[in-house]
Amino acid sequence: MGGPLLNVAEVAGVMCVSKMTVYRLVHNGHLPYIRVGRSFRVAENAVHDYLRDASRAASDAS
Repeated sequence: MGGPLLNVAEVAGVMCVSKMTVYRLVHNGHLPYIRVGRSFRVAENAVHDYLRDASRAASDAS
């Protein structure tokens, strides 16, 4: 994991989705994370990688 670690609310803001969507992505294994106490943290690079890959998949499907 690289880059600064973001909490769920920050990831949701970057992705323009709800916090629940971020939790689903984490629990389904789509976003790598680490646990800090009871909180999830996601590397900023992982968020951008996910968005890039999702964008490519969407463009390939059309």
